[in-house]
Amino acid sequence: MTSTREAAVRLTQYAHGGGCACKIPPGELEDVLGGLTQPVTTGSDIPLLVGLATGDDAAVVTLPARDGGAPAQAVVSTADFFTPVVDDPYDWGRIAAANALSDVYAMGGRPVLAVNLLAWPRDVLPFDLAREVLRGGLDVATEAGCHMGGGHSVDDPEPKYGMAVTGLADPARLLRNDAGRPGMPLSLTKPLGLGVLNNRHKATGERFEQAVATMVALNREASAAALAAGATCATDITGFGFLGHLHKLARASEVTAVVDTAAVPYLDGAREAVRDGYVSGGTRRNLDWVAPFTDFGTTDADTRLLLADAQTSGGLLVAGEVPGAPVVGELVPRGAHSVLLR
Repeated sequence: MTSTREAAVRLTQYAHGGGCACKIPPGELEDVLGGLTQPVTTGSDIPLLVGLATGDDAAVVTLPARDGGAPAQAVVSTADFFTPVVDDPYDWGRIAAANALSDVYAMGGRPVLAVNLLAWPRDVLPFDLAREVLRGGLDVATEAGCHMGGGHSVDDPEPKYGMAVTGLADPARLLRNDAGRPGMPLSLTKPLGLGVLNNRHKATGERFEQAVATMVALNREASAAALAAGATCATDITGFGFLGHLHKLARASEVTAVVDTAAVPYLDGAREAVRDGYVSGGTRRNLDWVAPFTDFGTTDADTRLLLADAQTSGGLLVAGEVPGAPVVGELVPRGAHSVLLR
C-alpha cells in the first residue's frame, strides 16, 4: 500500500490543505455567486450553451457553422488549480493536470490546448521542484494529446499548480449535469477514498500508490465510453465529494438520486483512514452542506464521510451504464430530497 520513498522536501507541509479539499465550501461559494449573472445580450454573436446557472464542470460556447455547411463546434473552457496533494512534485504536476483536463472530459469534450497556472514561494522552495511540477503537467497533457502553450506564474507564499484548458465537443452530444432523467442508472468510473488517503499522506508521509495511480489516470476513456453508450448527463467527482456533486446533478436535472451504498467502490485503505481520523475539514464541510438535501437512511457515520470525501482528480459520475464501471444507483422522479441513500 505504501512506499518507503520520501521526498527531500515535503510539499504538502507548505500548504494549509491539500488538493481539491482546499476548495471554498460549496454553500459559501453559491452565496458569493448568487446574482452574478451576465445580461442575456452581451454583444457577442457566439451562443453560451453552458454557463454559471447549473454549476456544471466547464463553460461551453457554440461556434457558428462555417461556410460550406461544416457542422458547428462547441468550445469547452475550464480552469483548475490547487495546493500540493502529494509530496512528490512530479506526481503533483501529473495529478493537477489530470484533474484540470477532467472538466473537459466531464462535458463530453476533448482537450486541445492548456496553459499552466503556477504560484510559487520563490524564496522558500527551489525552482527545480517547480520544474518537476511543470514536467508532470506536460507529460499528462502530452498523454491526452493536448497542446501545452505556456501559462502564467506568480510569487506566492503557498505553492499552487493547475491549468486553464480549452477543449472541443459536438454541441449535440454534450455531457451536462442538467440532462438527467428518471429511470437512468448511475455509474461511477473511479473508486472513492482519495481525500482521506491524501490526508493521511499529508499527516504521516505514507505513500499510497493506489491513490496516485487513480488520480493521474485520465477520464478520457470513461468520457468516450459514456458518449458511445448514448449518455447525455455526467459530472466529475472532485472537491465537493460524491454526495455534493450528485446533489448538484440531481438539483440541476430536477430529479432525485437513489444510491445503493453497498455498490459504491472504495480504494484499499480508505475505510481504515476514516477509522483512524484522517478526514479533512473540506470533507466535513461537504457533509454539512448536503445534509439538508439528503436522506441518509441507516447509513453509518464512516460511510457518510467517505461519500462526502473531498476527491482530487476523481472519476466520472454518469447517468447511464458505462462498460466496466459499477452501477451505484439510479435517478427517480423528484421527491423531498435530492439524494436518498439505501
